[in-house]
Amino acid sequence: MKLDELITIISNHTGTAVNQSMLAESLGITRQTISNRIKNESEVTVSELKRVEDFFKINIFNTMAEVAYIDYYTDVFASCGSGSIVFSSEKTKLPIATSMISGYSKSKLYSMINASGNSMSPTIDNGDKLIVEHWTGNQIQDNKIYVFCYNNEFFVKRLSKNLDEIIIKSDNPEYRVRTISGKSVMDLILIGKIVATVKQLD
Repeated sequence: MKLDELITIISNHTGTAVNQSMLAESLGITRQTISNRIKNESEVTVSELKRVEDFFKINIFNTMAEVAYIDYYTDVFASCGSGSIVFSSEKTKLPIATSMISGYSKSKLYSMINASGNSMSPTIDNGDKLIVEHWTGNQIQDNKIYVFCYNNEFFVKRLSKNLDEIIIKSDNPEYRVRTISGKSVMDLILIGKIVATVKQLD
């Protein structure tokens, strides 16, 4: 396992975006040393893994075999507010502990995007990373959080279906409930369900 992969796994376990400085502190070395080792693709030793586990109070060894490599679209932002546009489709592979993903299955397709805005706060905050289970045509599960496209904009909201309308709700009470009904329902393109959130540091 490489250091950049370890940072991602720690972030998944703790629910917080761990940075190089925090990893350096846990190992008792400098951030510059961490940076240099990442550039050199240095492997993590068993003793270092133990130190990390003790520092962050997590158990990595029991879940190391249960890691999925997920496409992270670094420049894709789904709005938790009034909508945002996808800027590009550049992506990188990130190792994610499967224990962090609700209802994980090897047969399902997942990806990770960024959250933008505060309409889903405190559940999802601006800058959080969201793991999406791609939609396969199944029914909308009431009150689950989805990412969808409407009028060429991407949103993250709670969805419920009621006869011929879709109800769109925010967790932030400052945002009103919206509905899409009639033929407009066909204009909503469901991308997938949010099955995990990696919180950002304050």
